[in-house]
Amino acid sequence: MPGWLGTAVTGSDTSANALFATLQQTAAAKAGLDPTLLVAANTSGGVVGKMISPQNLTIAATAVGLVGRESEIFRKVVLWSLGMLVVLCVLVGLQSTVLSGMLP
Repeated sequence: MPGWLGTAVTGSDTSANALFATLQQTAAAKAGLDPTLLVAANTSGGVVGKMISPQNLTIAATAVGLVGRESEIFRKVVLWSLGMLVVLCVLVGLQSTVLSGMLP
């Protein structure tokens, strides 16, 4: 999901949304999907990507006295982030088909 990658790189869910929300909306319209679902998925993916962004890892390491050990924190959270991304992708896939009643 672009939101996950955009937030991981920029450290800002807002920036990732600004970059990719229109892209997701246009892609959904062209593919015959609900634009609300893809934009929401983009935003949710951004939240999941926040935990692996370098800026947030640095802030977390500083806050708990682990300065210089950001790579250790990254190794511990990257699998959680990827796992949550997979769950999110499955949920969005289901919402686009069998759980479409969840959408407004």
